[in-house]
Amino acid sequence: MTQIGFVGLGRMGGNMVARIRRDSDHDVVAYDRDAATVERVAAATGARGADSLEGLVGKLDAPRMVWIMVPAGAPTQDTVDELATLLEAGDLIVDGGNSKWTDDRARAAVLAERGIDYVDVGTSGGVWGLEVGYCMMVGGPGPAVTRLAPILDVLAPETKPDARDALGDRGWGHFGDSGAGHYVKMVHNGIEYGLMQAYAEGFDLFDKSEFELDNAKIAHLWNQGSVVRSWLCELAARAFELEGSDLQELSGYTADSGEGRWTIEDAIDKDVPTPVITASLYARFYSRGNGDFTHRMLAALRAQFGGHATKKSADG
Repeated sequence: MTQIGFVGLGRMGGNMVARIRRDSDHDVVAYDRDAATVERVAAATGARGADSLEGLVGKLDAPRMVWIMVPAGAPTQDTVDELATLLEAGDLIVDGGNSKWTDDRARAAVLAERGIDYVDVGTSGGVWGLEVGYCMMVGGPGPAVTRLAPILDVLAPETKPDARDALGDRGWGHFGDSGAGHYVKMVHNGIEYGLMQAYAEGFDLFDKSEFELDNAKIAHLWNQGSVVRSWLCELAARAFELEGSDLQELSGYTADSGEGRWTIEDAIDKDVPTPVITASLYARFYSRGNGDFTHRMLAALRAQFGGHATKKSADG
């Protein structure tokens, strides 16, 4: 049995605790800023609840492991900083969120001075991870990753024994020192941007077609041996079934959580051309109305050089 503390019990964190408790005898101490969430998760999973970070640390046996699953940026940094004052040499902090890999390297260096290990786990699987498992990209010192391996094994998708033997991992991979896990996850998400954009553009063409096309049927068919079959295509089929073939009730506003930007920044630093990923990020900017002035400027220039007709805005 392995013991671990979990900080952050939202959609991802709560499901990860549930998977660990459901599929193993590992001991989990769980904490969230919302006391009602702690109570609910503890009751549903059998995890032991804590009412503070100090309380969580106090319920763990040394050497301790604490997995953080809170939003990237300040919330994660604040949590790491507070835990650093509560933990001891030999303990381990795991960041399973979407931190920037350069932040991981900085944190690992600071924590190393206290003798605390730091492991970053880029986690993919979303809300489906509870049932199918999480794809995890890991960075950190080898001995620390070995300590964490029993937890990673439970969270990861099941793999065939021959695949495990060939890869040396069980549905997760260790890629190097602290920061390597989130670096691999960052590029993963940049690729995801491009794949999603390609699907969206293709189905937009279907939506404008003169044929009465059923988008859900197309997405389902493409997953039957097509070269573009994928889990994203499965999710597209599900979305069309739930929302209708025209997705009429959905807004076109599309957010981004940062990884696409970081991928492009790193590509620029390394002179690696990433036109598809970059264009997909810019398409998200347009979806938020951020290109409105650009479009007005284009209309104004066409009118000036060619006398082309323009349309007045609704506010004009």
